[in-house]
Amino acid sequence: MRVNPRLMSSLLYVACGGAIGASLRYVLGLAAARSLGPDYPYGTMAANVLGGFLMGVLAGWLAFKVVGPSETVSENLKLFLGVGLLGGFTTFSTFSLDAVTMLEKKAYGSFLGYSVGSVVLSIGAVMIGLMLARKVFA
Repeated sequence: MRVNPRLMSSLLYVACGGAIGASLRYVLGLAAARSLGPDYPYGTMAANVLGGFLMGVLAGWLAFKVVGPSETVSENLKLFLGVGLLGGFTTFSTFSLDAVTMLEKKAYGSFLGYSVGSVVLSIGAVMIGLMLARKVFA
């Protein structure tokens, strides 16, 4: 079986970034539970909103400032920082499980606030990050 070296390199970038991002999300979740209490998924919401903001900044930075000797440089940065680090830091699956758990507990107000708040704030954070990046890096 022949192994594609470019694919293996790409997987390594994603895996390394993902390990760091998931570890940071775990630490943020612990800190949020310790400081705000374990009864609401503050850590997951914070990770998704902060991750959205950072994704917007990253997209703007890559678009305006990352010019390397080849497309490979920016592709490796996208894989490590975007797919890996921020992909590992943010979490749609945990968000979804938290929301379903709230529904099962009939905590409809918490469910609505968490679901709508997470989506709207995360999308808003991406937009703010992109606008900031365009002002800073353009």
